[in-house]
Amino acid sequence: FPSHDTEEPKKWKVILLNDDHTPMDFVIGVLTEIFRHTQETAKDITMKIHTEGSGIAGVYSYEIAEVKSVETVNLARSNGFPLQIKMEEE
Repeated sequence: FPSHDTEEPKKWKVILLNDDHTPMDFVIGVLTEIFRHTQETAKDITMKIHTEGSGIAGVYSYEIAEVKSVETVNLARSNGFPLQIKMEEE
């Protein structure tokens, strides 16, 4: 059999982008609730987003990355925040 049939499915990075309106507490909440980070890790990632413009929330299969992205954006919108997310192949 050709070896490419047995390759691992690609993983996708879920990246949160910085903006001037989404509160850091909300981002920390998203990272702990949706992406299952500890408070500490969530704070670290949030600071990275704040200082560098983006941060990786997690790496998942495409389906899971998509579900978490949609969930995050919906939650942000329902709270009136413009939080943006992008997905990139690892």
